[in-house]
Amino acid sequence: MDTNNLQAAAKGNNNACHIVAMPYPARGHINPMLNLCNLLASRKPEILITFVVTEEWLGLIDSDSYTKNISFATIPDNIIPSEKNQLDDGITFVTAVMTKLEAPFERILDRLCPPVTTIITDALLLWAVDTGNRRNIPVAALWISSASTFSICYHCDLFKEKQFSLDLEEHADDIIDFIPGISSIRVADVPSFFHNKQYSLDGRDPHYIKWLNSKPTSSVLYISMGSLFKVSSAQLDELVAGVKMSGVRCLWVGRDETCRLQEGFMNDLGLVVPWCDQLRVLSHSSVGGFLTHCGWGSVLEAAFVGVPMLALPIMVDHFTISKQIVEDWKIGWRLNKDIRGEHLVTGEEIAKTIHTFMDINSSEREELVKRAKQVEDIFQGATAKGGSSDTNLDAFIKDITQGQAH
Repeated sequence: MDTNNLQAAAKGNNNACHIVAMPYPARGHINPMLNLCNLLASRKPEILITFVVTEEWLGLIDSDSYTKNISFATIPDNIIPSEKNQLDDGITFVTAVMTKLEAPFERILDRLCPPVTTIITDALLLWAVDTGNRRNIPVAALWISSASTFSICYHCDLFKEKQFSLDLEEHADDIIDFIPGISSIRVADVPSFFHNKQYSLDGRDPHYIKWLNSKPTSSVLYISMGSLFKVSSAQLDELVAGVKMSGVRCLWVGRDETCRLQEGFMNDLGLVVPWCDQLRVLSHSSVGGFLTHCGWGSVLEAAFVGVPMLALPIMVDHFTISKQIVEDWKIGWRLNKDIRGEHLVTGEEIAKTIHTFMDINSSEREELVKRAKQVEDIFQGATAKGGSSDTNLDAFIKDITQGQAH
């Protein structure tokens, strides 16, 4: 447990506001939680935060990116499978997270000083809420997907009771976004908390930024299918073929498929990397579009900087979010017209869509770019001083520091 900073800050102050943050141990969940904790700590230095991760994840977090009032406590790696195995055996990983993390988390709470006054947990970790209730510690749950998805989950029993179809496309218009998008607050001001030794900056631009610097404005399609789910092997083959046929420049985050993808993109039109600083890439002037699996974190970042999107949802909440992109915000198009994602999108279909999507002379693209700029302005306004996300964060801080959290 690395708590030297915390104990030094807390010395002689048993009345300190001490938050313990417990994220779901996956990249798309840890990053928003770290963003939130960094915001809380930077806004009110008197708040002390202990961030709980596995030993493996502590090695992936950039230790230079957090303030002195954030410390880390670790859970041994042998409690749950490695993060690297999530894609291969997701059921085993999820089962371990839901059944084996509670006991070591409680042992951490027992050892912490000053006493914990608030727990912030990922909303998926229901056992953390039970732990807080048993100890009479207020618990706040961080929901990292969209408010529409939350509402669908929350009202699932009502849907069943009324015998409504749970087709997300059919009912998404009836869902109201009523939960503050706290994970999106000031996303542009938050650094990437993960470092990749192969692409460490050490004061210099990584090679993919240098590559982007050499490309014309809005000429590059950024492609990333997230950190957890995969498209099928057949769909990946069609996607590769479609991107090639389109003739459009692309920067592709390949994860564990990097070597396979590099075989087809070792030329001036394409660059494949295992990871990148996504927000920095999306903000680059040469990037004109984003082909995404519709993970909420990625969508928020693209919307925040006004980048149009091509939606290729894979599963779970991706389909609801793709509807928001295409039909509600009107800042993107679908690649797979089948909302359930069961149809294999051919390389020819993909090439045609990408070519039109990235054509700067296309009136359809012009409308997308115009709308994306409007959505960007809305996001920027919400996170600016006095905006809705800004005031919501201040209200949350007031609650937890005055002992009024529920």
